[in-house]
Amino acid sequence: MMTDLEIAQKAKILKISEIAKKINVKEDDLELYGKYKAKIDLSLFNDKEEKGKLILVTAINPTPAGEGKSTVTIGLADALNRLNKNCVTALREPSFGPVLGVKGGAAGGGYAQVIPMEDINLHFTGDLHAITTANNAICAMLDNHLQQGNLLNIDPRRIIIHRCLDMNDRALRNVIIGNGGPVNGVPREDHFDITVASEVMAVLCLSTSLENFKERIGRMVIAYTYDRKPITVNDINATGAVTVIMKDALKPNLVQTLEHSPVLIHGGPFANIAHGCNSVIATKTALKLGDYVVTEAGFGADLGAEKFLDIKCRLADLHPSCVVIVATIKALKMHGGVEKKDLALENVEALLKGLPNLEKHIENISKYRVPYVVAINKFHTDTEKEVKALENWAKENSHPVALTDVWAKGGEGGIELANKVIQEIETKDGSKTFKPIYETSLTIEEKIRTIAKEIYGADGVEFTSTAKNQIKSINENGWNNLPICIAKTQYSLSDDPKLLGRPTNFTVTIREIKPSIGAGFLVALAGDIMTMPGLPKVPAANNMDVVDGKIIGLF
Repeated sequence: MMTDLEIAQKAKILKISEIAKKINVKEDDLELYGKYKAKIDLSLFNDKEEKGKLILVTAINPTPAGEGKSTVTIGLADALNRLNKNCVTALREPSFGPVLGVKGGAAGGGYAQVIPMEDINLHFTGDLHAITTANNAICAMLDNHLQQGNLLNIDPRRIIIHRCLDMNDRALRNVIIGNGGPVNGVPREDHFDITVASEVMAVLCLSTSLENFKERIGRMVIAYTYDRKPITVNDINATGAVTVIMKDALKPNLVQTLEHSPVLIHGGPFANIAHGCNSVIATKTALKLGDYVVTEAGFGADLGAEKFLDIKCRLADLHPSCVVIVATIKALKMHGGVEKKDLALENVEALLKGLPNLEKHIENISKYRVPYVVAINKFHTDTEKEVKALENWAKENSHPVALTDVWAKGGEGGIELANKVIQEIETKDGSKTFKPIYETSLTIEEKIRTIAKEIYGADGVEFTSTAKNQIKSINENGWNNLPICIAKTQYSLSDDPKLLGRPTNFTVTIREIKPSIGAGFLVALAGDIMTMPGLPKVPAANNMDVVDGKIIGLF
């Protein structure tokens, strides 16, 4: 059996100008990065009206067994194009840290992949490098301001922007900078985040134009004075420089699937830390170029989908027509109590025991008044009895369901799912009924409780004294009417990663609340969430190499 990388390397790849023609993008609107990838000029974003039907792909809570959400997203798009539906896909860019860590490559899998796979997973068009540079330029200018006399009266103990790196490097979580005497800056404690957790990434992904990016980045709060007044990027005169650095990174990237469907890949915030969606610019551009647009949000529906629907759709005036909820028999068995080593063994009882997790996600999506389809992502270890049991459960409970086999068959394996999605859109188009689950005019505490109770199923929320003090400060600064982005574990509906399935009788604890004023939301940290991951004992990087000019071991 070939690896994902071997499948990608053997595929026929078309010049990106040929892919652009499929969606009526002229060569003059492309900025080529070699033969097979390009950026699309932002003028295209302004010159066309949005016409496409927006389809969100989400999933049950992830497990180490894998759910294949990106694979289903790509396979569904290929299937829609096989049905002559003019579909464009909008995806996130992979973060380099996880590629070298646990996940390996992150551009789909099997015969439902985006290519050139190596480029996408490595440096691509340099967007993440630009974000890293822009973030660290702000940090450098802030520390230089301290060094040059600190005219703004900034308290070095209350600097909230962190330096970043697109790498899993736990040694940089907590560092001391400015050592070595007066010429080397003001000594202070600092921290590193992974680049995808940077607010600059969130600003990129929620901006609608270069001008809008400049406005957002300028109001980004980076520190406080000794008398607790906020300091912004504008205050240290860094806005223009950061906009210069990010000018090209704001343009969405065009690539293709193995079946030559057009794909826009742009932006990549994590969903357990940040809001977990690709850029508004890419999504809106896709809606102008295609009749159907398939996009995905990170991790399970309690994280990525909730943030897509309550943050991204609200801020960008997007109206999804349908949601696909991906489930695997392996993951459901794990939610039913099966150990990872035993997942290949048939166990219908455990499968049925794990179904409440899927059921909760279905209930949650229904609260947004958008139709859904359950996609059973087929693995070769799934038995006929297990598949039948899951299909019967879905039909008995009137859940639209489709068995997908896109990993093995590409678009052909997603035809049933594509037809179900089309049917749901034609009969119940969610773009006419969609509504977020809370109003931003509610108090911060009320918004957080709504998410915790309605989406997670919590009994209530507890706020630490630190969080309460931060809420008071946020209210005093007039930032209380922003949507909420909860950072929590992806593995559980709760804030405890060990509580699988559909946990009950639990309370969510909010330990910190941070303002992301440039992005336009408040980040509430639940549980012990690391904004700088570490590499595992045996990282994926151990198996990577270049042999005879070809990359091996990427996935």
